[in-house]
Amino acid sequence: MKDKKQNILIIGAGLCGSLLALRLGQRGYNVSVYEMRPDLRKVDISAGRSINLAFSDRGNKAMKLVGIEYKVKELCIPMNGRMLHDKEGNTFLSNYSGRDHEYINSISRGELNGLLLTEAEKHENVTIHFNKKCKSVDFEKTTALFKDYNTKHEFVEDADVIIATDGAGSAMRKSYYLGKKFLFSFSQDYLTHGYKELSILPTKEGGYKTYKNALHIWPRGDFMLIALPNLDGSFTVTLFLNHSDGEYNFGNLTTPEIVTEFFKKEFPDALKLMPNLVDDFFENPTAALGTVKCSPWHFKGNTLLMGDAAHAIVPFYGQGMNASFEDVVEFDKVLDQNLDNWEAVFTTYEKSRKKDTDAIADLAIDNFHEMKDHVANPIFQEKRKIEMALEKNFPEEYSSKYSLVTFNENIGYKEAMLKGRAQDKAILNMLADGEIDVNGELKNILEKVKQQTEAILEDDRIAGLK
Repeated sequence: MKDKKQNILIIGAGLCGSLLALRLGQRGYNVSVYEMRPDLRKVDISAGRSINLAFSDRGNKAMKLVGIEYKVKELCIPMNGRMLHDKEGNTFLSNYSGRDHEYINSISRGELNGLLLTEAEKHENVTIHFNKKCKSVDFEKTTALFKDYNTKHEFVEDADVIIATDGAGSAMRKSYYLGKKFLFSFSQDYLTHGYKELSILPTKEGGYKTYKNALHIWPRGDFMLIALPNLDGSFTVTLFLNHSDGEYNFGNLTTPEIVTEFFKKEFPDALKLMPNLVDDFFENPTAALGTVKCSPWHFKGNTLLMGDAAHAIVPFYGQGMNASFEDVVEFDKVLDQNLDNWEAVFTTYEKSRKKDTDAIADLAIDNFHEMKDHVANPIFQEKRKIEMALEKNFPEEYSSKYSLVTFNENIGYKEAMLKGRAQDKAILNMLADGEIDVNGELKNILEKVKQQTEAILEDDRIAGLK
């Protein structure tokens, strides 16, 4: 373990794999990365996968670790809150936080991935190979079988350690599962909803057709539309809709007429900005939304799953990329402990990390229901008003669940989830019982919320939920 000349093989050069390669390269390891797709800096390969992502404090912590936060900042568009659109086209901006310095960013997946690859390749001990698909991993021998897309040739690579960052469809996770050499637990849960990428193109002059610095949401109860800004003046729009249920669903939106009718009825103001709607709708794939949980993430000291390969989540907290980047930060902390061998490193890392990735997976499902439905609910809006006022007036004393998860990068997701859920419950209960209201005295509300939150957390502890 002390020998830095060890060879580390990383499967997958997406966001997590390229960051990991960069960090391990900085630490002096010999790193080889194998990626099945071509080099995205040379060809466009977005193909209906989310083009832009929400980048926030946990992700930025990783950029600081590798020393490129200023380069990444240039790729970011700040989004201060959610811009809610009702059916009549009225809009309402709901800030993410009562503190002005807290906001999330829209960032291009391709630009960020390209930057990480370029930074990683600056290290002569890091090599990245493209068009090489991993078919399987022999985790007992620490070898991986690859197929070269260009030559069709199959070959085996061996290493001291293999780390798989090859996403939700991980080849190594599949090898763990099929290998039956150890007790491997695996779950994959799909939402009844899928998603499709659409777009709002820039104006003729290259400007934005709607407000730039927000995450736009059209919440409609059972489905929703969201839009995130891009640097070129466009917005990436995503429709989240049931695969087969409801008056309109992906199963029955089969003709240009029905698609246009659906948008005219549900999202009239968005439709006005999207003359390209029908083309986008039928050109882009409909994709599934799923959560992957598994354990263990490692086999002895030979192999380790990281990022989406270990814990894929649905996108509704804007934390998928941030969680994978935070994996690298947490892994790096374990490497600092100078443990005796890779098995000790992997065990320690998984023990400290898994509870948090399970928590963010659950939070993302919560937020799915919140975004498509609750944000338009009056009691939820009252809760948000109270929380915003508390954050603004007591910035050191109160953080909403959203702030705990998104802006408090020094506490784990699990702690943020437990405290945030308890606070939500406390505020909603007191609003429903008339114990607090939006016009109440804030200091008094803060004390009540703190007291009730602590009582709920105590009940959870007694019930063994902590």
